[in-house]
Amino acid sequence: MESTVFLIFVIVYVGMVLGRLPGFGLDRAGVALVGAIALLAFGELTLSEAVDAVDASTLVLLFGLMLVSAQLRLGGFYSELTRRVAGANVSPDVLLALVIVTAGVLSAVLVNDIAVFAMTPLLLEICTRRGLYPMPFLLALAGAANVGSAATLIGNPQNVLIGQTLNLSFGRFLLDAGVPALLGLAAVWWIVRWRTKGRWYRQLPLVQVEAPPFDRWHTAKGLVVLGVLIAAFLIGTWPRELLALGAGGALLLVNRRAASPRILANVDWPLLVLFTGLFVVNGAVLRLGAFQLAAQDLNRAGIDLEQPGILFGITVVLSNLVSNVPAVMLLLPFAEHPFSGPVLALASTLAGNLFIVGSIANIIVVEQAGRWGFRITWWEHARVGVPVTLVTLLIAAGWLWIRAAWS
Repeated sequence: MESTVFLIFVIVYVGMVLGRLPGFGLDRAGVALVGAIALLAFGELTLSEAVDAVDASTLVLLFGLMLVSAQLRLGGFYSELTRRVAGANVSPDVLLALVIVTAGVLSAVLVNDIAVFAMTPLLLEICTRRGLYPMPFLLALAGAANVGSAATLIGNPQNVLIGQTLNLSFGRFLLDAGVPALLGLAAVWWIVRWRTKGRWYRQLPLVQVEAPPFDRWHTAKGLVVLGVLIAAFLIGTWPRELLALGAGGALLLVNRRAASPRILANVDWPLLVLFTGLFVVNGAVLRLGAFQLAAQDLNRAGIDLEQPGILFGITVVLSNLVSNVPAVMLLLPFAEHPFSGPVLALASTLAGNLFIVGSIANIIVVEQAGRWGFRITWWEHARVGVPVTLVTLLIAAGWLWIRAAWS
């Protein structure tokens, strides 16, 4: 019955908003999975219909990228790079710029969640060793990871989904999103520096972190495969999901020191489960034509979701209500304009800096810092996150308007 589908849909998206279901031990991935199971259990979807609702190419591309990133993490690449950057003998504001550039570049070529997961505790350790107050550097890390990830179709999960669903060109998207991402990184540096107001130093208890030892050969293999993969994305016409899967498979095959269970253990399985569950839940609602009816009602009210400006604004709002991945899934059916892909990607990603729950990268930084005894409050994040979001969204909107006028 339609009422059952809508009830499950509402419960799942309440879970997306809250990050859990009150009274249950379920995070967002668990809520999405249970919602998909409920649809099957109540007979609202057959197993074949549920499978058809899942975008396998998106999941395969994400999985392949996670295997490459796992190789680099086990090789100590993230820890070595973070220690070298954060240990540079430079002034605090220059160090802030180095952290932002590093986080932005890593997030553009690898899924940003993994980069911030590896960098946060190490950045905290080096700040406490140098007597630097970690707050501005951690907030810059989260902001730069979000902004930098907007530049490419492999920078974050929602961009992967958009690129695969709309079959976007990797190079063309880089032209559309690269400039606002680069300017956005500069904005992150300026805003964090402005908010810090020269208060860089504070003595805190020393944090000591155990990280994988740096292995040059292990890291070199991962970087070579990553470089070849990105080059293939830029110049080739092969399916991106197969290229990424081939890259991950090649690394599993040539590794003798790092057994495959260790690499597979570093895959973000909850994220893949979240995608799968949401694909099934949204697929069930799409079959009822509910989104189309809602769009028709909005059209009658003068709100056309297919117009880039309106889609941009709706994406910003919805991304902060249900998080950016679910928001993109809901809005993709209305991505009909040639610039809908960059609009969805930039708006959903940059909006994620507004509040802590706006993106998984923010949550990872806050939770990782909390595990090591350093608390980041909502207010402290908002003092940086709100102006970063507003400035970067203005930059993105202006650049997309220019690009549309030139095309």
